[in-house]
Amino acid sequence: MSLQTQLMDQMKTAMKAKDTVALQALRAVKSAILLAKTESGATEELTEEQELKILQKQVKQRKDSAAVYVEQGREDLAKPELEEAAIIEQFLPEALSEEAIEAVVIATIQKTGAEGMKDMGKVMGMVSKELAGQADGKTISTLVKKNLAS
Repeated sequence: MSLQTQLMDQMKTAMKAKDTVALQALRAVKSAILLAKTESGATEELTEEQELKILQKQVKQRKDSAAVYVEQGREDLAKPELEEAAIIEQFLPEALSEEAIEAVVIATIQKTGAEGMKDMGKVMGMVSKELAGQADGKTISTLVKKNLAS
């Protein structure tokens, strides 16, 4: 089942349940997908990789907003952002554990023969592509730095 079909089904369920938080999150994702479609050309369908990037971006935006709200002591505003992020995360593949991500990072470093921070971009690109949708860039970056420095 395509992402857009899943979104529509979830939106119908949220409407029937009068779940405004879920509905708002799902509408935002639908809007982002439609916007991405019009940017790349009206006849072109989005690839699964592009859809995953959109979902990840939506989750990251909400988590970043929630972090800012928490910093400012606005728990009341952070809570809906985190709820929306959790709803959107349902559409992402299950995230890998930090150990699993680190294993991929180490394997990539060995495969490419990367030495030091000068090769970080090359390693980041390969790992990010391999783990698309299963790990966030910040975690990958941290693990690549850690393993290249040692």
